[in-house]
Amino acid sequence: MPPAAPLKPSRSPTVGTSGTTSAKPPRSASTGTAPASDLRLSHRGSQTKRRSRPRQGTGLPGRLRQRPRLRRSEPTRQAPAGRPRPPSARAVTRWVLTHPDALTESDRLQLKAVLANCPELDALAEHVRSFAHMLTQLQGHQLPAWIEGATAADLPGLQRFARHLERDLDAVTAGLSQPWNSGVVEGHVNRIKMLKRQMSGRAGFELLRKRVLLYS
Repeated sequence: MPPAAPLKPSRSPTVGTSGTTSAKPPRSASTGTAPASDLRLSHRGSQTKRRSRPRQGTGLPGRLRQRPRLRRSEPTRQAPAGRPRPPSARAVTRWVLTHPDALTESDRLQLKAVLANCPELDALAEHVRSFAHMLTQLQGHQLPAWIEGATAADLPGLQRFARHLERDLDAVTAGLSQPWNSGVVEGHVNRIKMLKRQMSGRAGFELLRKRVLLYS
C-alpha cells in the first residue's frame, strides 16, 4: 500500500471590515509578490493608520501642542488726577427735566457747573422749567408768550417744538388750562390695539367685539 500524500496547508480566509470573508490575494508565480493593486491598497491602509495614530506622549496633533501666546496686559487708562469725569448727556437731561427741589445736593452742584460752562444749555434749561411750571400749574394763558420767547432763542430744537405747538394752539392751550386730560382714552386705545394683535388671524370681528366689551 503506497504511503499517503502529505496534506497541504489550506489558506485561511480573512474577514474584511464589512464582515464578509475573503481569501488572500494570489501571489505572482514569477516574483512571489502580490499584484500592484493590492500593494496600493495596503499602502493606503498603512497611511491611514499612521495618520490616525496619536503622537506618543501627548495624544494630540502637533498644532494643538503649541503653547498659546500670552498677551501682555495693557495698563488701564485712568483719568488724570485732579480732573473729574464729565457727566453724560443722559445725566444732564435728567437733571434739567427734574424739579430743582427733587435733586440731590451733588446733582445740583454738578448741574450748576454744567450750566455755567454752556450758555446755550443754560437758556434751554430756563425755557424747560418755565414750560414745566406752566404745565403743572395749569397756566395755559402764558403759552403764546412762551412760544414767542422759544422762537426768538437761538436753539433749533426748541424752535421746532414751538412751531409744532402753533399748529394746534387752541388744543394745547386747553390742555394746559383744563384739569382734564386724554390719558384714560389713550389707555383704552392701547388696550384695544393689544387685543387686536392677540386675535390677529385667529378670530373675526364678533369675537374681538366680545372681548373688548366684556373686558370693559
